[in-house]
Amino acid sequence: MFVSLLMLAAGFALLIKGADYLIEGSVAIAKNLGISELLIGLTIVALGTSAPELAVSIQAAIKGSDIALGNVLGSNIANIGLILGATALLTPLGVNKTTMSYEIPFVILITVASGALILGNGNGLNRSDGIVLITFFLIFMMYVFTMAKRDRNISDIVEVEGKRDIEILEKSPALAWVATIGGTVAVILGGNFVVDGGSSIARIFGVSDMLIGTTIVAIGTSLPELVTTISAGRKNRSDLAIGNVVGSNIFNLLLVLGISATISPITAQRSLAGEIIFASLLAIVLPLLLFRKKELDRPRGALLLIIYTAFLVSTIVSG
Repeated sequence: MFVSLLMLAAGFALLIKGADYLIEGSVAIAKNLGISELLIGLTIVALGTSAPELAVSIQAAIKGSDIALGNVLGSNIANIGLILGATALLTPLGVNKTTMSYEIPFVILITVASGALILGNGNGLNRSDGIVLITFFLIFMMYVFTMAKRDRNISDIVEVEGKRDIEILEKSPALAWVATIGGTVAVILGGNFVVDGGSSIARIFGVSDMLIGTTIVAIGTSLPELVTTISAGRKNRSDLAIGNVVGSNIFNLLLVLGISATISPITAQRSLAGEIIFASLLAIVLPLLLFRKKELDRPRGALLLIIYTAFLVSTIVSG
């Protein structure tokens, strides 16, 4: 038991710190190559923040573990219910017009559509489904790039932590490559540790991998989003917090599930109807809470936390 918990904790640490080094090293290399900040923000940084979910889901898919689907669905539920809910209790979160008009409706659409796809395929995704999801992800990235070029406001695309570290790495290309390669290795190892540790804990307690994936693993891989969201609130950029979470959910559903299913078809051992219903419910409730005030205040944040708590209870009861 202790070894499994240690493996899980070490996995989370490797995932989070590895993603940081991967982002910082890659950004430094890209800048040295003369790649624009716009492209860096939309690709390297955005993809890097989804590295923990991607690493865990790919490792789980290869090993045939339910953690692959549970991680993505649970992470998306945690992003809205837990992270936005908890952050809104600390500081009200605003939302910009673009996120409200385009990204939130899109995340509702793909949450419901991907859920229907999973249930329609007997609680799983095959390689063809994965290719379809990746195609929609590329279409979404084209839209984001077009909107970003129109706004020309790089800071609104993504908040990069560790800017001082990036400046140091820019001056040392060799060190930047070490950070990038080391970060990649750490993320891969971390994903492997999380899947093995999570599966071991599930066996010890006699519960499903899905339960561990949608709860413990999902919360762990969502920690980077939690840090980013709280950081945005602290810097009086709370309008970015909701956009960051919505963007993360889109990446998880289209890119993480898409790549995982393309590498190795994913099938769950039980029905995912409950998780899909909660993920869809939170995606639909979010714009309703924002509709009048264009702000997620403390009472609305508390409501999101209540929904997330209900999800945890129902998941634990169902096993």
